[in-house]
Amino acid sequence: MTREYYVYLKTQAFEDGETDITKNTIPLRVVSASFTVTKTIPAFPVPLSGIATGESITAALDLGMSDKSISLQGFLIDTAITKDRTGNNDFTTLTYTAHEVAQMIASGVDSTGLAKNQAFSELVILYPSFVGNDQTQQRAGVDVNNIDTAVNVPFNFASRGDNNTSDNLGVPAKISDFPDLATAKGLTGFIRSFSFDFSAETVEVSFNLDFQVASITP
Repeated sequence: MTREYYVYLKTQAFEDGETDITKNTIPLRVVSASFTVTKTIPAFPVPLSGIATGESITAALDLGMSDKSISLQGFLIDTAITKDRTGNNDFTTLTYTAHEVAQMIASGVDSTGLAKNQAFSELVILYPSFVGNDQTQQRAGVDVNNIDTAVNVPFNFASRGDNNTSDNLGVPAKISDFPDLATAKGLTGFIRSFSFDFSAETVEVSFNLDFQVASITP
């Protein structure tokens, strides 16, 4: 499926179960996305371990703690954005300049989760996938020699399979699913930083955005 955009910021106003990704979202033109997963494992040297063995030992305890973040680089252009400004499914589509979109994102980063029409709570990055959640065969209609036949799904950190099956063997209570649809949930969290440049030489606005994956309240 051909798409004009592959990266979206969802506001708090985006409703669970909504299948139209253009509503209450801001599409981004991204040229680079960098993913960082930093695992936290408490580790300490074992006293006297090297006396008998001639080799020191470091003990570590895997408590399942990781820090996940994404850095985006791209540019903004004049963009049509669809918003429900009343909270009553009264959607209006208006075209904003690249500079207005930059200001809108900056305002959203500066707001709190209580301002649901401003604050961003989810990042969607679509990427091509040949293999579905069941991991038993290729996705329907896929030609592995043609990347254009792949299904675009949102990036997340879920593994394939149900509880205690497939890649989730040993995981009894998973909290997310590997996506099979482009409209599946993306990455929840918050924008840690957003920087952009206004230039006299172009109407486009270049930007850098750092997104922290997290479960946040409100």
